Amino acid sequence: MKKLYVVGIGAGNYDGMTIKAAKTLENSDVIVGYSVYCDLVKPYFPGKTFVSTPMMKEIERCRIALEQAADGKVTSMICSGDAGIYGMSSPILELAPEYGVECEIVAGVTAASSGAALLGSPITCDFTVISLSDLLTPWETIEKRIDHAAESGIPIVIYNPSSKKRADYLRRCCEIVLRHRAAGTVCGIARNIGREGEETSIMTLGELALYQADMFTTVFIGDESTKVIGGRMITPRGYRHE
Repeated sequence: MKKLYVVGIGAGNYDGMTIKAAKTLENSDVIVGYSVYCDLVKPYFPGKTFVSTPMMKEIERCRIALEQAADGKVTSMICSGDAGIYGMSSPILELAPEYGVECEIVAGVTAASSGAALLGSPITCDFTVISLSDLLTPWETIEKRIDHAAESGIPIVIYNPSSKKRADYLRRCCEIVLRHRAAGTVCGIARNIGREGEETSIMTLGELALYQADMFTTVFIGDESTKVIGGRMITPRGYRHE
């Protein structure tokens, strides 16, 4: 049966890909993806045919990839991070039966993991991930999720915290969290993970509310036990030190 690979490329740098992701792309004839992601991986996979589409063309991109695979070409659809976390594996799997194409999902390293590693260990135990993008999810629903997560007490990872059209969304998120957590709660940000201009910063929840994030920023909001040791953000797992 003809096959399409849906590949999570992590942050987009070769070192941050899983071995399986890199091997899959090396063995592909065609690589399909959002133009920014294609540009990130092109230097590592010369000689491949790249087909890209701009943002907001997700379904068109999926159909292009499925058509390439249906034509018998070894094809990979690439996504940043992990393909199953705010990625394209879901629409690909929904559309695949129309094309008679089998799909294999190749896991990648999502920003919650790679960003946490840069900061220290902020999500050691239970945590939740919430995207502030309201393109597909109504803001009222996002607000409820933030409120419930904040009340639960577990660390929160925020994806897509801000954009030109959503400049105040991170502030609004922090205001909701502040209903349940102290302004001094330890938080952190990781920006441009695995890319040029990579940076991290640790701050309080009160300071985070004033921070100007962008779409390349991943935000980490700690719980009541989260602390800073040696400049690293740490949420203890609870082991006893004896």
